[in-house]
Amino acid sequence: MGDQFHPELKALGRPTIEPKRSISGIITHMTTYAGTVNRVNRPNLVAVGTIVWLASELMFFAALFAMYFTTRAVQGPAVWLESTQILNIPFAAANTTILVLSSITCQFGVFAAERFQARRTGTLLEVSKWGMREWFALTFIMGSVFIGGQVYEYAHLVGENLTLSSNAYGSVFYMTTGFHGLHVTGGLIAFLVVLIRVFRAQKFGHNQATTAIVVSYYWHFVDIVWIALFSAIYLIK
Repeated sequence: MGDQFHPELKALGRPTIEPKRSISGIITHMTTYAGTVNRVNRPNLVAVGTIVWLASELMFFAALFAMYFTTRAVQGPAVWLESTQILNIPFAAANTTILVLSSITCQFGVFAAERFQARRTGTLLEVSKWGMREWFALTFIMGSVFIGGQVYEYAHLVGENLTLSSNAYGSVFYMTTGFHGLHVTGGLIAFLVVLIRVFRAQKFGHNQATTAIVVSYYWHFVDIVWIALFSAIYLIK
């Protein structure tokens, strides 16, 4: 007979066993633990979707790089040497620097979003107290300057008779840089959407922070792609 049937053992301080209550407690504990593990191990759908989307974009730009180097190999170095001489490398390098620095300002905006700071807590000159809105607005301005610089460069190259249909180099140059410019423009639109959503939101919460982080992933991606494009087009002649 178990101890639960001997009241005198209970009176002596011996622990008693209650099978039904113990089993139910174990089941409850296991269910709670399983739910906790499930919540911890379940992947974030937004993160997974962003990774898949950026992977598809990476394949797209990989195809552009393949087109560029294949055309270069087929045409030979003479066409490339003649066409690359009219490129303004110092100007393109300065424009690239602006875009790369915009990734830094974007990341500072992410840091502010992670601590749920939507706006600055000090004056506009107190950069250390800026919130997500100020950092993203600065990133938007720097990205717009990059696009403006790219348009100016296109106008200069067209004046030098380098157009989309002038030769093979012109075709691949405008296609690769042009598609990247469209992606940068898409990133600028995304920044505007984030800023408008934050402005309209009564409280800056998890949803707004997640949106800001996803946009930053995309912006860092287009910046890295441009560094590769700049190296291939302007530096490797």
